[in-house]
Amino acid sequence: MNDCCIVGGGIIGLSLARELAGRGVKVRVLARGRGAETTSWAAAGIFPPSPLHAGILPADALTAWSDKLHRLWSEDLQAETGIDNGLLSSGGLYLARSAAGLERLRTDATRWRGRGAAAELLDAQAVLECEPALAGGAEAGEILGGMLLREEMQLRPSRHLDALERSCRNRGVVIEEADVRRFVVRGARVERAVTATGEISAGTWVLAAGSWTGGLARTFGLALDTRPIRGQIVLLRLPSPLITRIVNRDLDYLVQRPDGRLLVGSTLEDVGFDPNTTPDTVTRLLGVARSLLGELPGSVVERSWAGLRPSNADGHPSIGPIPDLDNAFLSAGHFRAGLHQSTGSAVLLADLMTGHAPHLDPAPFAPGRAAPPVGSVPAGSTADYLARTAAAGE
Repeated sequence: MNDCCIVGGGIIGLSLARELAGRGVKVRVLARGRGAETTSWAAAGIFPPSPLHAGILPADALTAWSDKLHRLWSEDLQAETGIDNGLLSSGGLYLARSAAGLERLRTDATRWRGRGAAAELLDAQAVLECEPALAGGAEAGEILGGMLLREEMQLRPSRHLDALERSCRNRGVVIEEADVRRFVVRGARVERAVTATGEISAGTWVLAAGSWTGGLARTFGLALDTRPIRGQIVLLRLPSPLITRIVNRDLDYLVQRPDGRLLVGSTLEDVGFDPNTTPDTVTRLLGVARSLLGELPGSVVERSWAGLRPSNADGHPSIGPIPDLDNAFLSAGHFRAGLHQSTGSAVLLADLMTGHAPHLDPAPFAPGRAAPPVGSVPAGSTADYLARTAAAGE
């Protein structure tokens, strides 16, 4: 029997598996899919600034702690596995194409400065001095000004997942594909999982299956709203890199990789468990790239994909023990911040599982916590993320 069985092989599950295995726990990971089939692989890897500040919300405190851990994990993973996960302080440039957009950026800059981040407002000429390749967009009237967040970072999700998986295997974690259908519970304990091919037993269980976690949690009588929010991305291969910073405009963004590849995203679509891209959206995203960078001669559409982000009703992920069960835990509902919050989520839950004092107060993340009142929109909630994007990772 395994000490711990984690259901979910994405960024949240693998990060926890690595952390637990480093503490001597025997871990088995059951993954619905591998590699490019996971939502984590589909992410863009955008890490907005995450300073600690007075009055910080619990979810933001988790992000701030995770941000620091990412810098440590990146070095440790490269030393362990030889894989560079591409963590890079590239900076982020936020653009406005209307007077209303400029006003929103002024408000955002004030908010960022109040949180302790460096935020610099730019006129159109200063934007071009930062990123000369945006000249076409400026000439077309698509850029009236911008805001520069120098501390914004990016990470290569596919490389990070590869490094995590290799590190997990080096630490003795067993990773296998398995479609978990339900659980067998006796009294206050989960005895085993029923999969498409058989049954699996373990002493301790963790649900970390992203948007699919809610359905599995119903086995335990736990109502968890982790509905999927689809995001579509197009990957272009360019002859050479054109920009150095992450470029954001409203919900759209451009993320330049040093190898010349350019990510163009994204969408927020409440369409259920549909992981497919749509022709109209791919065309629109290509239009976004051209509206900002021009016609892009020599560019090739390498591929497009979609991921299903697990939203949560109050904007806080659910991390901790499942109510009324002695041996089951949960980590899900990170929405757009899953990649960014993965390190802190792993350490927080590992502390709770192994009896260590947690770095953060776990109460705001407790599974089964009271749902927000009907009609309310708490700061940091899913609805809030859908309405504003300046603080959202991806």
